[in-house]
Amino acid sequence: MAGFRALAREVRNPRRHITARRTSLRKCLERFAPYGHRATWHHLCTSSGIPPEDRRPDPLRLLTALEELEEARTLWLAYEADFAARRRQEKLLGIRQPSTVDDWHLNTWGGCDIIPCESPSAHPGDRLADVLRRLIAAMESGPGSACPVCARRGLVWREDLDRYPSAGPVCADCGIVVPLPLLTTEALAASRGTVRLGRYATV
Repeated sequence: MAGFRALAREVRNPRRHITARRTSLRKCLERFAPYGHRATWHHLCTSSGIPPEDRRPDPLRLLTALEELEEARTLWLAYEADFAARRRQEKLLGIRQPSTVDDWHLNTWGGCDIIPCESPSAHPGDRLADVLRRLIAAMESGPGSACPVCARRGLVWREDLDRYPSAGPVCADCGIVVPLPLLTTEALAASRGTVRLGRYATV
């Protein structure tokens, strides 16, 4: 099975048919997809101007999408390297139990579903790397009272998410499922004040 870098080379290869290059980009998302496969694909298509179902996209737009994905992956891999180095140092000091943020991070190792989105078409509009920088800053600063990506307070608790986690606080503005360790107990309680089940909401 080809790795991310090999697939990226296939996306860039002008000798390959554009349909095959598009397929290689989709396969890149099996290795790194911060919002989940479908939401990350929708984001890349939106940001680069590619119709999601276009089987023969403009090559320059395809490369634009790849470059955004690579930028975010480079940022995240650097964070993961720092995380691993810190955990090794902590273990040497006898700190064996990871924090709640670290425990969450272990479930996202490699860069898939770092911040899953409620819907494939509802995701932050900023570049992936910018969103990940905000997420990393939030992890380093401790729990907050708002969405770590868009800073809005409109969080709604969902019990019917179709991916891991199956329940959690969703930002009504940018659509991400906010990691629990990044919210204060008060913010979590406020999100649970409005529980949305599918199209129905109860307060």
